[in-house]
Amino acid sequence: MEKGTLIEFRVDEERRLAVAERPEGKKDWIVVDQKGQSFKIRPQKVEYTIGGGSYIPSDIPEFLNSVESYLDPDSLEIAWEILIEDGSKTTPQQMAELLFSEQTPPACYAAHSLLSQDKIYFKRKGDSYEPRSESQVEQIKHQQEVEIQKNREKAEFLLHLQAALDGKKINWTESDRARLETISKIPLYPDQDHQSAKEILASLKQSFDPQAVFKLLVQIGWWSEHENLFLRRSSYPVNFPQKVLDVTRSHLQLLSIEPESDRLDLTHLKVYTVDDESTTEIDDGLSIEYIEDGQKIRLWIHIADPTRFVVPGDELDLEARRRSTTLYLPTGMISMFPSELATGPMSLVQGQTCYAISFGVILDAMGAIEDYTITPTLIKPTYRLTYADVDEMLELGLTNEREIAELAKAALLRQEWRKSQGSIQIRMPESSIKVKDEEITIELLESSQSRQLVAEMMILAGEVTGKYGKEHNLPLPFRGQPQPELPPEEELLQLPAGPVRYCALRRCMPRSEMSLSPLRHASLGLDNYIQVTSPIRRYTDLLVHFQLKAHLRGDQLPFPKEDLQEILYSVGSSAYEATLVERQTNRYWGLEYLRRNSHLVWQALVLRWLREDEDLGMILIEDLGLELPHRFERPVTLGDRIDLKVSRVDPHRDEIRFQEAISANL
Repeated sequence: MEKGTLIEFRVDEERRLAVAERPEGKKDWIVVDQKGQSFKIRPQKVEYTIGGGSYIPSDIPEFLNSVESYLDPDSLEIAWEILIEDGSKTTPQQMAELLFSEQTPPACYAAHSLLSQDKIYFKRKGDSYEPRSESQVEQIKHQQEVEIQKNREKAEFLLHLQAALDGKKINWTESDRARLETISKIPLYPDQDHQSAKEILASLKQSFDPQAVFKLLVQIGWWSEHENLFLRRSSYPVNFPQKVLDVTRSHLQLLSIEPESDRLDLTHLKVYTVDDESTTEIDDGLSIEYIEDGQKIRLWIHIADPTRFVVPGDELDLEARRRSTTLYLPTGMISMFPSELATGPMSLVQGQTCYAISFGVILDAMGAIEDYTITPTLIKPTYRLTYADVDEMLELGLTNEREIAELAKAALLRQEWRKSQGSIQIRMPESSIKVKDEEITIELLESSQSRQLVAEMMILAGEVTGKYGKEHNLPLPFRGQPQPELPPEEELLQLPAGPVRYCALRRCMPRSEMSLSPLRHASLGLDNYIQVTSPIRRYTDLLVHFQLKAHLRGDQLPFPKEDLQEILYSVGSSAYEATLVERQTNRYWGLEYLRRNSHLVWQALVLRWLREDEDLGMILIEDLGLELPHRFERPVTLGDRIDLKVSRVDPHRDEIRFQEAISANL
């Protein structure tokens, strides 16, 4: 390098021109840019040397101005198309000749600038450049287009988000939705790293705190104030895939009730369906058949037959298997099957001829099963009753509906028989939480005669199915429960009767089990038991129907033992997750109800200790059926009733604190 040489070098990745001023030491040179700023560089840091004689720093602006007219990036594509044919390399001087038909210093520097900044057509090889292949150029162009589109969508999203924060209604695009889902993961999974979401929020100067992000999503209308985070965290699908809806539509268009040779016609029997008023999936009904000149009765438990519409392995079956159960939430139900089927032709609808699997049972004088039959049937539900209706009918003793009284009598007989077989009765208060139009109602479910009637008939159908499965050695999902180690009778009698004593029993009960072989169910007092009465809303019950119907027809079972075991394992995991979602969602709305009614005083029962040495226990608000933790500020004993008010509650954090309400008379 000589004094007056014009060179290009880089300062913090910025291209800059300077003139060589003087040597500095043995290897370095002092160069001066057009602003008079000096730099010490080594010759190997020079990116490009410009010919044309000696320069001074003040020449640089004029030189750059002369280069400007040559800088047309599109001209590189033309040069690439020429050079790609023979794959020959090129230098800035050769490129200047090719593009501009001259090799003047401005033209050569312009060619160098185009080549060195090009990311598409040429790649550098030493002091020259070689053209990229057509496939490489196509791939790079595609990547650039994708990147441009991403940047455009990101800019558009930021504008939409800011507009939403300003209170404007936004029609979110698909790319907007994807970004919002990314942001949503911060409050859903606060312990994970969410780099891309944080980058989006940083560009808006928004906080990364999960609570702040939750409020942001509510503010822009993406989430509601009471968004169900438990459901969002789960794998339970809220919506049905289009292919499942298409199958549903085809079934609805081809509905017909056709006689089948293997179906028993029981449409002459009165059929009572008994459910809560809000129930829409009606999958069981009850009948009484008088036999032997009216001297004996046969109980009929009719269960809806959804397998009429479902084939093992088809879209409906696989979707139901994925869901495992219908989800019952305070805000509404999410069906295992599309609701058009589940609440329509799959259900036992009053006044309509319906397909069913019916369990006919004759009891002996003690309540044990004397004889039974299982058969596909046609039935015609006569009455759609609520539990309150049945309780009233039993109380009034209506003689024109004596079947109801017969069912109640049989249910009581069964209950006594199961007690003689070692069944364990645990009757803790239960409640139903409903949310409609943001209004929360909590209804305490009384342990009424009607509910016990239906429960006993469903248990009876389960015992019949278990007996049939055992007798024919069928692979079916038997339910069982190990025998618990209960406290001594004298110890239980020391506890207050009612919820406190039942709670102590409940804590001793082992978890239920499922097996393809018969198991004893300790709390039910049965040697064989299979859940079979909810095939519309519980997938394991649907599996039982598939197996039972095939065996009754004499066909090969659709699910061999090995396949059934694998399915049950998968479904069991999904069902457990669904149960957690239901439990957590009910808990959330229970806390929200208490938050809205924090001015009220609640009478609470001291139910059990969590850590007695720390005065931490569980209380039961009996009017609501809610069990909650509480740290007592004074000595109490199990069974005491104390008046409490909510002092602090945060449903989203699952936190609640009470304080004792002291009477003004004390």
